Amino acid sequence: MVQSEGDIMDATMKSQTSCHRLTLLVKRILAFIVTSLVSLTLDLDGLRPEAHIMIQYQLRQVLPERKVDPSAALALLCSSAAAIVVWKWLVKRQIQKKMEKARRTQNEGLKKMAKAVQQFREQVPSVQTDAILSLPLLELAGRLQEGSLSPKTVLYTYLEKALEVTQQTNCLQHFIPECEEQLQEIQQQREKGLLYGIPISIKDHIGHKGHLSTCGLVQRLGTVVQEDSVLVKVLKRQGAIPFAMTNVPQSLFNYDCSNPVFGQTLNPFNHQKSPGGSSGGEGALIAGGGSILGIGSDIGGSIRLPSSFCGLCGLKPTAERLSLSGASGPVSGILAVPCALGPMARDVDSLALCMKALLCQEMFQLDPTVPPIPFNEEVYSSSAPLRVGYYDTDGYFPLPPCMRRAVRETRDALQAAGHQVNCCKIPRLGKKLLALILKPLFPRLADYLSALGGTRSVKEMWNHHHQIEVYRTEFIAQWRKLQLDVVLCPVLGPAFTIGYPGKLLTAISSTMLYNVLNFPAGVVPVSTVTEADEEELKLYQGCCDDPWDQMLKQAVAGAVGLPVAVQCVALPWQEELCLRFMKEVETLSREKRAA
Repeated sequence: MVQSEGDIMDATMKSQTSCHRLTLLVKRILAFIVTSLVSLTLDLDGLRPEAHIMIQYQLRQVLPERKVDPSAALALLCSSAAAIVVWKWLVKRQIQKKMEKARRTQNEGLKKMAKAVQQFREQVPSVQTDAILSLPLLELAGRLQEGSLSPKTVLYTYLEKALEVTQQTNCLQHFIPECEEQLQEIQQQREKGLLYGIPISIKDHIGHKGHLSTCGLVQRLGTVVQEDSVLVKVLKRQGAIPFAMTNVPQSLFNYDCSNPVFGQTLNPFNHQKSPGGSSGGEGALIAGGGSILGIGSDIGGSIRLPSSFCGLCGLKPTAERLSLSGASGPVSGILAVPCALGPMARDVDSLALCMKALLCQEMFQLDPTVPPIPFNEEVYSSSAPLRVGYYDTDGYFPLPPCMRRAVRETRDALQAAGHQVNCCKIPRLGKKLLALILKPLFPRLADYLSALGGTRSVKEMWNHHHQIEVYRTEFIAQWRKLQLDVVLCPVLGPAFTIGYPGKLLTAISSTMLYNVLNFPAGVVPVSTVTEADEEELKLYQGCCDDPWDQMLKQAVAGAVGLPVAVQCVALPWQEELCLRFMKEVETLSREKRAA
């Protein structure tokens, strides 16, 4: 059959239209491919979706308008797709190499310290390791000051123990080789500082010159700190010897302690349990006996939760009481919930000595933003009766029976010791406000709460910040009305089974509250989980008997013998009073256990 001229022209036009459509399709696919390559090269994953759309639009404008041979287009598309796959593999491989290098450096550091310890052992074989490790910080500091113990002996004793603990729990990211240089420097100082010769461990993100500050993130593996943080400078000035950097969870915003680079840290009392976080490396190292004093940070309970899980004493000061200069973080500009640095140790006197050493003229000069308020020894040493308010639930997330039992037993002990103790109810923190506070830190939890509210503008954000101020004012007014000195309340515990902290972010309400208020708060171990607690846990229903409540039961089950703690709180800038209250609780709990 012979085609007419019209049929031929119609077929030609259809062919041209198809070719034009194919050209447009190829251009769009090419734009997508190039955008993907650019994203991989320049790490544009953090940009908003609008930015990617703009890039694609601009690329389409640049690409020429011309006909494309279908076979050539198909070959180009296949080769480009292959290039993307190869590129992604190369990027993934590069990340893997970074992680392997970091682990290699970690292992080499451990071997180097083990060799140094071995050499010291050969030189001084008669060191009484157990006797040194059993000394409380105050007694150890006194022995070092008077010269009956040498800083070198103490340092290598703790290095040896830290090696042992990290082999069991994976609590260290790396040792600080410069500790040997610091050992020489303190012996040349004219005056001995309050922490003269004391080995001290520091959390990963508290800057130490020449070392990484990873926050558990691969992208920070190539960044070496150029200068000591203010806190590290002051510690060195006071004669302390920073000797180890401890492990943290990825991004710090978790109360477990695991990251893709250095792995999972274990609780020294039960390797199936978490040491808490984000100062979990500190918690495991100190509880295991590998450090006598550590510095952590707290933005939702990150000092207090590891202290609770590991049976330690820990203090979260008012945020601005200690300098944050030189301490890095994955997120900047969080104003609603300030971060605070603070000490962790085996007893309250150790926390007090650390605070006394840090609150000195040196820190006030290095960081003028820190209020020049020296440690008030008179308040800490006072024996006057205290007016104590208490509650055993915040009404938002009821804690396991053993934690509430600890509050009630401590209340009874305080009353018997002559302190005035009254039940108090705290003002409820609205879910809408809590969603705003948690959003920069815990988006998944905030998404749940945002069903009841959220922010849609800068004005609304300012209004939420105002609500926080109003809530703080209301809280303080009720505190004053009850004429309280301090408050006794529960802290999350006992230690969770590994993997559960990431599933129960709502459970941190007991500690997060005092980050929002910016009150000093500390944790003191007072008891251990009993068989009776385990039986009562089986009947626990929480407040709703919902999946979260059921998950909490699973998280804390199997904890017989693990530490149980309480939380002690004071008003802003009253760290000394908070510590004095913690000391009272510690003394009473020790007397009860001794009896």
